[in-house]
Amino acid sequence: MLDQDRLHVLVLPGWQDSGPAHWQSRWALLHADEARFTRVEQDDWQQPLRGDWMMRLDETLLAQVPEQGAPVVLVAHSLGCHLVAAWAAHSGLTGRVRAALLVAPPDLDGPDAMTSMPPQLHGWRRVVRQALPFPALMLASSNDPYGSLARSAGLAADWGADFGDLGPAGHVNADAGFGDWPAGWARWQAWLGTQDITAAAD
Repeated sequence: MLDQDRLHVLVLPGWQDSGPAHWQSRWALLHADEARFTRVEQDDWQQPLRGDWMMRLDETLLAQVPEQGAPVVLVAHSLGCHLVAAWAAHSGLTGRVRAALLVAPPDLDGPDAMTSMPPQLHGWRRVVRQALPFPALMLASSNDPYGSLARSAGLAADWGADFGDLGPAGHVNADAGFGDWPAGWARWQAWLGTQDITAAAD
């Protein structure tokens, strides 16, 4: 039986999903003794519809997460970060989430985004900038091809998230060498230790 005090991590990949070598996938294997991991599986990873992705997160919370029990946190990468913000602004289930990790959010509404952004993501261009109702930590790269460090820092400020600069880390994915990413896990766990995630969110 699941230890009710053990962390429950909902993994939110970005556009086109996170492959087996990606840190989101690796963490679920490497840290299974420390937390329970549930991947939020989208019906369409290639044509991401924001409303559909938000609904799937709601469905996963209802199916996987009891109202009482283990603290629930979100671990998002890339477009998954924008999913967290959009979902949190509309869902009635945000009280079940205690914290979020947001890694490498792409710039979807910057001055160059409309020409550089793949057409599949245009439906996400109206970025939700409402403050999140739970604590969050954003980690971003100084040479991410999908968004500048300054734009990421601006998002973090709007969302009320703590912000960390990873230095030149690309898009913080498997292609950039972030597989097991032990330093990321340690940093995330240290930050969680500063938050009261045992108390239910408002």
